[in-house]
Amino acid sequence: MAKEIKIPQIAEGVESATVTEILVREGDSIEKDQSIIAVESDKASVEIPSPQAGTVKSISVSEGDEVEVGDVILELEAEDSDEKEEKSKEEKEEDTEEDSEEKAEARDKKKEEKSKKEKDSDSSKDKDKADSEDDSEEEKVKKSEKDNQDSEDKDSKKEEKKESEEESEKESEEKSEKKKEKDADKEDTTEEKRATGENVPAAPGVRRLARELGIDISKVKGSGENGRISKEDVKNHSNDDNQKKSSPELSLPDFSKWGETERKPLSGIRKATAKNTSAAWSNIPHVFQFDEADISEIEIHMEKLQKKAETKITITAILAKLAATALRQFPKFNASIDMENEEMILKKYVNIGIAVDTEKGLLVPVIRNVDQKTIIEISEEITQLAEKARAGKLSSEEMKGGNFTISNLGGIGGTNFTPIVYYPQVAILGVSRAKKQPVYVDGDLEPRDMLPLSLSYDHRMIDGAEGVRFLHWISRALEDPYEALLGA
Repeated sequence: MAKEIKIPQIAEGVESATVTEILVREGDSIEKDQSIIAVESDKASVEIPSPQAGTVKSISVSEGDEVEVGDVILELEAEDSDEKEEKSKEEKEEDTEEDSEEKAEARDKKKEEKSKKEKDSDSSKDKDKADSEDDSEEEKVKKSEKDNQDSEDKDSKKEEKKESEEESEKESEEKSEKKKEKDADKEDTTEEKRATGENVPAAPGVRRLARELGIDISKVKGSGENGRISKEDVKNHSNDDNQKKSSPELSLPDFSKWGETERKPLSGIRKATAKNTSAAWSNIPHVFQFDEADISEIEIHMEKLQKKAETKITITAILAKLAATALRQFPKFNASIDMENEEMILKKYVNIGIAVDTEKGLLVPVIRNVDQKTIIEISEEITQLAEKARAGKLSSEEMKGGNFTISNLGGIGGTNFTPIVYYPQVAILGVSRAKKQPVYVDGDLEPRDMLPLSLSYDHRMIDGAEGVRFLHWISRALEDPYEALLGA
């Protein structure tokens, strides 16, 4: 019989939820307690199990539907246990009635025979001896016939019983065969569902995380009870995949065949850099944007500031101050993305990392609250942190909490480069060497100092148009610094 499966109480105080996933299809055979849909509310994210086994006849909800407690999820073709018991009871009663009827018939037959015997006996007393002899002979014949009939009835009943037992045995074998076939089909269906991720024990949030990371959840090994998959299992699987992708199984040749070699262990900084950049490159979809800024006017401003400062004023300090203002105007660049919870984390503070080249490798100390400091204060702090970095005296705390990073390779050279985003940030600004170029200014060709800029950003958070606007704002601010640097 068909039975409606309804939305139960999801959690305390929760009366409605959104269907996030349908875990079964029409025609599927499901077991008791098997998950049929996943729902999500503001308080809970759960999978709803079926209260009984059966075949899915029809599904009444779709992904994205808003459902309430008591709404029908699906119709299940299932045979109720009470109905089975009633049917079994009826069959037993029918068998009992048949047995009673047979016994009653036998009793009636015996009574008739007994009555007949008594009548024959009374009648024989009134007859003479000759008749008595004839009657006696006749009784013997009848008795013989009755014995033969009884024997035939017994043989017939034995034959019927034997046939019944053979039929019962045959039916039992057929049922056993059908059960084996059903179990085999069920096993195949389970394997098929596992392969498609339908029958995998995992919560909706875990399934969503797997989809976002591009992971086939059926291939994830669960560490929970009965192989249940957790978010940690998905992350570990993702890290394993990333390591395989970033480190394909390639073996190095024996370089000593062609000359002398020397092996040196990687430094702690180099190992950390290799690990972090590999993870960032594997997980962040990078986009790169380029522009050039005319810094001829900003250099005049830097000369004026230099007279007031004890520390050298650098273009990096100017860019840090400008970037702090830009991050306020473009808040997505001052954020991080949380894919696990499908949220962006917008930061109300502005901390900027400054990449420093050292003998041991690249270090990124962080200038805190850059938007609240003057260019002179920023220059002094950059100088102090750079000296500590090169001396190996930077603490780990001084390299944490950055929202945005500036990497300036202009002092070394180069025309452009594409820096890797420093996770969990979403953007990084690359600066190359400035050079004089002929530029038209108000119709006249003039030599101008042009600074190449590179912006790398996380495409999950930032679109191309936003990237262009951000970098264009930085470029224009460098060209017209007075408005951007008001109060510096």
